[in-house]
Amino acid sequence: MAQRPGSNGGGNARPTMADIANELGLAKITVSRALSNPASVKESTRRLVRETAERMGYRLNVSARNLRQQRTRTIAVVIEMTPSHERLMSEPYPLLLLGGILQELTAAGQNMVLTTIDLFIAAPPSADGVILLGQGVHDDAAAMVEATGLPYVVWGAEHGPPGRIVVGSDNREGGRLAAEHLLGRGCRRLLFLGDAEHGEAEDRLRGFEARIAASDAAIVGNIPCAFTLTAGRAAVEPLLDARGLDFDGIFAASDAIAMGAIEALQARGHKVPGDVSVVGFDDSPGAALFSPPLTSIRQDWAFGGELLAQKVLAKVAGQPVESRAMPVSLVTRES
Repeated sequence: MAQRPGSNGGGNARPTMADIANELGLAKITVSRALSNPASVKESTRRLVRETAERMGYRLNVSARNLRQQRTRTIAVVIEMTPSHERLMSEPYPLLLLGGILQELTAAGQNMVLTTIDLFIAAPPSADGVILLGQGVHDDAAAMVEATGLPYVVWGAEHGPPGRIVVGSDNREGGRLAAEHLLGRGCRRLLFLGDAEHGEAEDRLRGFEARIAASDAAIVGNIPCAFTLTAGRAAVEPLLDARGLDFDGIFAASDAIAMGAIEALQARGHKVPGDVSVVGFDDSPGAALFSPPLTSIRQDWAFGGELLAQKVLAKVAGQPVESRAMPVSLVTRES
């Protein structure tokens, strides 16, 4: 029997995409997309193509495909934060974001290389695009990534030039929610703890300020500090030494800062929430386990990671992309 054109005829030749397409009665482009860009094909087709490819012994030649496309099929994920014994890479940020990114990139058949901003600038990896986690003080990290000319997206706040694609939480709304909660608890002399030189913390402060300005309360302190428990404790202790307890509410720019502030208050015999009510930001896994359990503004890091991956892949493909501010919510606990 004559061999069908494009078929391996049961011989030793490796099956091709054309063989799979002929077997299923599909267009070759559909088979190609199902194997190399799964997100572009509906689930039932993707499953059928992959099952048939496995049965026929098909193996994707990744090196040849990448050479044809002149792409590495690799996305560089750059972390702006500097790890320390007080702020670990193993904490929910950035791990939850990384989990969402990796899940989405893997589903799209992409590789991921993970690095820090210093290493990225010193020796940029070969990549088609960049996801930057954290803009840095005054947006400096984002500016350095932009200078490479690679397609990129940023986790943070929309403080950069027009056209920069940013995925993040609605930080201003988070600040407003925190203010609303503290006002509802009767708090009238309030502190903000956090480094507003970072775009996300600045937006949290602005939302907080706007709501307090429309009330009979006042912000009696705005204390810059790093996003760590130690920094939160160190921000509150000098206030208690110098002024005593002249505030009754705290909004912290992160849960870690809030926990440090609570430790400082409790060490001096002050009750939370009896004397001071505290709201954090992130709703990190430790918030519910803290004593007292911490009221916090929740942001969905895992979903944010998925969005970052989707948007950078779209940019690499030359598709139009828009920034996205994800909704936040108040998780009320005992603090």
